[in-house]
Amino acid sequence: MHSTHSTSKFSRIARGRARSAGAVALTVALAVPLAGCGAQAGGQDGSTASAASHDKPAKATGVRVLWMGDSIAGAQAPALEAALEAGGVEFMNATSDGGGNVVAGDHPVTKMGAKSTWKTLQKHLTSFRPTVVAYQITTYDWGTGRQQLTAYRKLARTAKDGGARLVLVSAPPFKIDDFFRPHAAAIKSAPQMAARAAEAENARYLDASQLWGNDYSAERAQRAKDGIHSCQQGSAAFATWFTKQLGALTDFTPAAPATWATGSWTGDERYVKLGCA
Repeated sequence: MHSTHSTSKFSRIARGRARSAGAVALTVALAVPLAGCGAQAGGQDGSTASAASHDKPAKATGVRVLWMGDSIAGAQAPALEAALEAGGVEFMNATSDGGGNVVAGDHPVTKMGAKSTWKTLQKHLTSFRPTVVAYQITTYDWGTGRQQLTAYRKLARTAKDGGARLVLVSAPPFKIDDFFRPHAAAIKSAPQMAARAAEAENARYLDASQLWGNDYSAERAQRAKDGIHSCQQGSAAFATWFTKQLGALTDFTPAAPATWATGSWTGDERYVKLGCA
């Protein structure tokens, strides 16, 4: 979300969570260990489409992925960018901290966030011209089931009109604290509505519980100490899983983790703020 007066409190809460996180359990078996090298952060206020960390550019596949979501998706973005670009896929990070939602619901702040997200999406469909719009369900997709279904179906049609296919991804399990508890029902129903929308609109829904499970406190979920975001290992696990799913969908061969896992993305500012090791 953009830093307007009406959203400042909302954004400060989100940033406060990011600063409190630490290291996560190592449950992804990468071929090589991760190492940080001080990369630049991106995506909080709009987007980045920068080069990944591999030395030799991969052969272009013609696939261009616009990655959307909130700060959880933002923490996954550095690894996802490195993995996709290592496989010859262009990537743009359009995540937003403290927002990124497409479901406006009835809350004044989420209405403002959704308005910003839809505006930004239209801009990127024109400038980046993605072939895939990948949207990870946000922690702010508050609304009734009907409101969620309508928004996700609109997202699928908007992507199609822009020449892209929509891929909806469920969020990892995260801690439902006092901030999220009033919206727990909406958070629970969002994946169900996303799956229904994907079926109705010829989009694709990916259930990330195949990777994370359903318990944020379990080692498998690889959550940071805040119970919400992921550090490098969790982000790498997601990038490995997601590129495999996307490769099958769009007919490209994902790069092996050994080709991208030790790149400069591991030192991204996001992980520094999270206190990741």
